[in-house]
Amino acid sequence: MASLPGPVALVHEWFTPRSVGGSELVVRELDDLLERPQLHALVDGESARAGSWLAGRSIRTSFIQRLPFGPSHVQQYLPLLPLAIEQLDLEAFPLVLSSSHLVAKGVLTGPEQLHVSYVHTPVRYAWDQMHPYLRRSALARSPLGPLIRWQLHALRQWDRASGQRPDVLVANSRFTAERIRRYWGRAAAVVHPPVAVERFDWTQERDGFYLCLCRLVPYKRVDLVIEAFNRTGLPLLVVGDGPELRRLRALARPNVSLLGRVSAERVDALMASCRAYVYAGLEDFGIAPVEAMAAGAPVIGLGQGGLLDTVRCIAAGAEGPTGLLFPEQSVEALVAALEHFEQQGLWRHLPAEGQRQWAEQFSPARFRERMAGLLERAWEGHQRRLHGRSRPLSVPLR
Repeated sequence: MASLPGPVALVHEWFTPRSVGGSELVVRELDDLLERPQLHALVDGESARAGSWLAGRSIRTSFIQRLPFGPSHVQQYLPLLPLAIEQLDLEAFPLVLSSSHLVAKGVLTGPEQLHVSYVHTPVRYAWDQMHPYLRRSALARSPLGPLIRWQLHALRQWDRASGQRPDVLVANSRFTAERIRRYWGRAAAVVHPPVAVERFDWTQERDGFYLCLCRLVPYKRVDLVIEAFNRTGLPLLVVGDGPELRRLRALARPNVSLLGRVSAERVDALMASCRAYVYAGLEDFGIAPVEAMAAGAPVIGLGQGGLLDTVRCIAAGAEGPTGLLFPEQSVEALVAALEHFEQQGLWRHLPAEGQRQWAEQFSPARFRERMAGLLERAWEGHQRRLHGRSRPLSVPLR
């Protein structure tokens, strides 16, 4: 971007083969937008890996990189991560852009620098998800429980303090912006993350089965989805792997099939042919529902969190509806939504072409366009503030 200064620093928490999710997609698009800025991270396990999009790149890292298993298990050093991110030296960069879901926003910059932070979420397990996290954690129930709670308390204090450091905050959804306001007391612009909508074919004939696709971890609430389909008897395919797989298979009745991990090609085919995509998790944004709409599938999802930005509910009378939202995270609410969807034949009123047209609002091109405009305005405002200061009197030396 010619109108921005150089050099530019792009900071992300970590680059490892274990973490390939929505935040990494954002970083990749920002890297393209900024034309290969200098990358910084706590650890780097990608630049030396053949086949990685970061192969051969220069990535400046923290002291965590040199600790035992640091690059592969960075999160085991959670108490050290705030200290580590503050050790990254960014003094040479007029513009710093951070992609943060944990500590990246906490880098240290000076008053002459502009720091823009794209925030995926305030730390969930230090704020509103702390009590569910503690209930699930065997370590928190051990004699070390008081220490774990103290560490979360300290992380919560640092999270709020470091949330004051960026000059500009950008949230991935209105839900995340509201959490930023509540926990950090700051306003944030909203720019939705990029979704690879062009990957999906929306023109295929649709079948009669429902699809749930996500990582099988507790907060995704796939157990709730399975129980709702157990009660209705409707056909459901569950795609994904994770620590919940064995327990979920034990819950499922014959109309529910858990396929585990499948190829990307199979995922695309299932998205393109399911009657609807079903999701019960509370997400900050939620990429998979947008992918389903890109493939022409309507969404039956929880009417909270990021899905309020991405799914236009037919029951609410939304213009150009793309799905049906149920009001609370309960089996009963989802059963009621499924029965209404079936009895009213709502899929007939949610055509695939309309799903795809709406999903294109979240394309990578739209993301780059919005972020480019935001960064240019932020830099212009920063320059005005700097140039508006009183200048020192210039006195010639004798």
